Amino acid sequence: MRARSSLLRFGALALVAALAAGCSSTDKPKPTALESYSPQIAGRQVWSTRLDKLDFPMVPTVREGELTLASGNGNVVTLQADTGAELWRGNAGAPIVAGVGTDGRMAAVVTRDNELVVMERGAVKWRTRLNARVATPPLVAGERVFVMGVDRIVNAFDALDGKPLWRFQRPGDALTLSQASVLSAFKDTLLVGQGPRLVGLDPLRGSTRWDVAVATPRGTNEVERLADLIGPPVRLGDTVCMRAFQSAAGCVNAERGTLQWSKNVGGVQAVGGDTELVVGADASDRITAWRAANGDVAWTSERLLYRQLSGALVVGRTVIFGDAEGQVHFLDRANGNTLLRLPTDGSAVVGAPVRWGNTVIVTTRNGGVFAFRPE
Repeated sequence: MRARSSLLRFGALALVAALAAGCSSTDKPKPTALESYSPQIAGRQVWSTRLDKLDFPMVPTVREGELTLASGNGNVVTLQADTGAELWRGNAGAPIVAGVGTDGRMAAVVTRDNELVVMERGAVKWRTRLNARVATPPLVAGERVFVMGVDRIVNAFDALDGKPLWRFQRPGDALTLSQASVLSAFKDTLLVGQGPRLVGLDPLRGSTRWDVAVATPRGTNEVERLADLIGPPVRLGDTVCMRAFQSAAGCVNAERGTLQWSKNVGGVQAVGGDTELVVGADASDRITAWRAANGDVAWTSERLLYRQLSGALVVGRTVIFGDAEGQVHFLDRANGNTLLRLPTDGSAVVGAPVRWGNTVIVTTRNGGVFAFRPE
């Protein structure tokens, strides 16, 4: 199991999980050397800024041209996505462990003290104590704030005053993944990851509309059978596609609540995609592109093996990954060949790149925020 994954351990399984996850750095293969190449497209950095170090699974959110980010020291910042100009800034009052969710007006994060903090344009509007640790960014939608703990319990709050609205809970497993899972909106349905299953909930009542398995856990112990869905998912029309930790990549028709396809493949980072391709890297950073319609393999690439790739983003003719050395790779969506490579600050690119228009934005472990414009 790769050292960059983080497991939350419960009860008697603590020692088992710790031993299984404890791969030493000497066991890790050396990253593949970067190949020489001739740039096939133009591209440049258009702006950058710096936050505090990112020691939690922060997911940037872009809405209406505004990029909202959070950092470990409690800061929540919204920038103009195309210029990097700061629009507002607030502080949660404690280190942040999950975030950031926003609807463009309200922004929500969770602190190390297990407090859900909701801000409006930088001013703290309300806060409430949660009963479990959180790794998945809250979702703000429909004047509600949805939060899912690592125990997979989902709570809904009124976005205006923090009033609890409902609670969704299924029978839990002894071991869950302390990594951002799926918590997103599809039309009038709330999508939540429950282990390897994607569940569609009524956001007004918290009742189940449908429930579908994306992966079938395999293995001889609880650690090997971990197959929690990893977010953020990628939406392709009526389809949402995602990774199941170390076991599968797949797509679900969220309109009907049915599995479209699932392929057995390892991996710990989110997939990217568009209406034609779904792309992701496995545990050894072998990149696979699947056809979005049926999951057939379009191509694979081993050019970036063991470089600890980020989640993927598919934009136009490019597939974009960051790596552990802060390099941002723009690959040809047709075959995975390198089209362009741009540096950041030398620390690992975290999460997955995001975009607004023709601007691609990545964040790094050292708190760097870099915006690129491929042409």
